[in-house]
Amino acid sequence: NVATSVEKIMQEVRNLQRSEIAEVAEAFDAEKQVGSSTMAHKRNPITAENACGLARIVRSMMVPSYENALLWHERDLANSSAERFTLSHSMILLDDILDKTDRVLSNLIVDSNKMRANIDAQKGLVMAEKVMLALVDKGIARDEAHEMMRTASMEALSSGDNLEEVCKRTPRIAEAFDSAMLSSLFKPEGHLGHSGRIVDMAVTKARARLD
Repeated sequence: NVATSVEKIMQEVRNLQRSEIAEVAEAFDAEKQVGSSTMAHKRNPITAENACGLARIVRSMMVPSYENALLWHERDLANSSAERFTLSHSMILLDDILDKTDRVLSNLIVDSNKMRANIDAQKGLVMAEKVMLALVDKGIARDEAHEMMRTASMEALSSGDNLEEVCKRTPRIAEAFDSAMLSSLFKPEGHLGHSGRIVDMAVTKARARLD
């Protein structure tokens, strides 16, 4: 339902605001807002947390809604008292949840530099799949390509070297690509594909419906 979809979005915001990730964050008024009563440095995603908690209350109202399916001879009004509570309260809560979600997303702080730093901190390991698929395109069997990249990845992890450097000194991988091609496989931009166009299309359709 809508409450669950919203909670999934707000939960992602909360996760990405964690100190060890720090890629996005709720807007924070440093002059007026207090993040924690004990840890003065914190900037907690309180609005997203609040929306997530309320979404769980809305979902809990599904239980009496299911129970209302059982009526005596399809005629009694045992459902009425429950629905007077669940329908009205769930709609009021959902309105509040959507308002909070709108405020969070409209003022969301996005740190693209931190996103890139997190990718770079992986030392190329997140690109292993892309290199494997490129090896398959070169005619190498998928299982064999997977084992080649698994072995290279394990070496990179144990040595601390960048996976790209390990691939360059691995004969079978180095033979499959020239230096420029191999380097291009390790560029994160190559993973974007058509995502930008798809997002633009989705936003355009959503705005058209709202208008």
